[in-house]
Amino acid sequence: MTKGTKRRTASQKDEAVDNHKESKKTSTRAKAVKASKPESEPEYFEDKRNLEDLWMAAFPVGTEWDQLDILYQFKWDFSNLEKAFEEGGILYGEKAYLFGCTEPQLVAVKGENKVVCIPVVVAVVSPFPPSDKIGINSVQREAEEIIPMKQMKMDWVPYIPLDKRDGQVDKLKSQIFILSCTQRRAALKHLKIDRLKKFEYCLPYFYQPLKEDELEQSTEVQVIFPAEPKPVFVEFDWELDELEEFTDNLIKEEELTEDQKDAFKEFVKERVREAKKANRQAREARKKALEEMSEETKTAFESMKFYKFYPVSTPDTPDISNVKAPFINRYYGKAHQIL
Repeated sequence: MTKGTKRRTASQKDEAVDNHKESKKTSTRAKAVKASKPESEPEYFEDKRNLEDLWMAAFPVGTEWDQLDILYQFKWDFSNLEKAFEEGGILYGEKAYLFGCTEPQLVAVKGENKVVCIPVVVAVVSPFPPSDKIGINSVQREAEEIIPMKQMKMDWVPYIPLDKRDGQVDKLKSQIFILSCTQRRAALKHLKIDRLKKFEYCLPYFYQPLKEDELEQSTEVQVIFPAEPKPVFVEFDWELDELEEFTDNLIKEEELTEDQKDAFKEFVKERVREAKKANRQAREARKKALEEMSEETKTAFESMKFYKFYPVSTPDTPDISNVKAPFINRYYGKAHQIL
């Protein structure tokens, strides 16, 4: 019985050895198969361009908050803006201040006409910031406001190229500045409606003291007369229009009633007096500013240039070649060059 046990034990040992050898062979074959499996192709990522996010860094002033995401639905290409700062480009070596804006235009998208919010970047070549103020105006607002940028959480800040962002930013002498806004979108729901709308009515402000403003030359006033049953909206030119005749025509057209005539005439006269006074004050302020201005500052204003950049045409973006325009806004007027 003892011997039988020994034989069985020996047999189990032989079986265990055979199993170990077979397992080793299987493992070796698996390794061989694994080794023969071809390696996957290495992935290559295109290096980011040094100024690739410059156009997105410039805040699109006056764009409605709910339009910001739509603005980036296309892969817009602003390589023309990037090349402008490279050697040989029109902005190479220049100190420039950039702000963004948007232009809704009807363009063809995959064969269908759609209104698209087109991003635009304006570059102002200047040795100093073109302005520290922002204009707020709209058809709905009664009066235009010119306020400090900082009231709208906006300011000119240095733009840091990608290859400089790992270094000491405070020691970097930047030549490119962008109009930035620190208002957090997450906090918008806590803002009052009027405050929220102000952001949408913002326009980058610029005042050229060497050039008489168009408003100073204008002889027109907008009149909103509070009549019943509805207000009267008209434009009156105090040089071309004769008030008596102008008023009689409104009565004929049933915009006014006969008993409103005198009140309307007095209302228009008051608006004309206000406009003339504003024009006179603007001229006096400009004259004083010129008298106190240094020759260096005058030279800077004379040499100031505005460049308007549109996205480059690509197969992935709508064709905007027919909607490009030199006009920037009512303060800046027209760009010296469109790119």
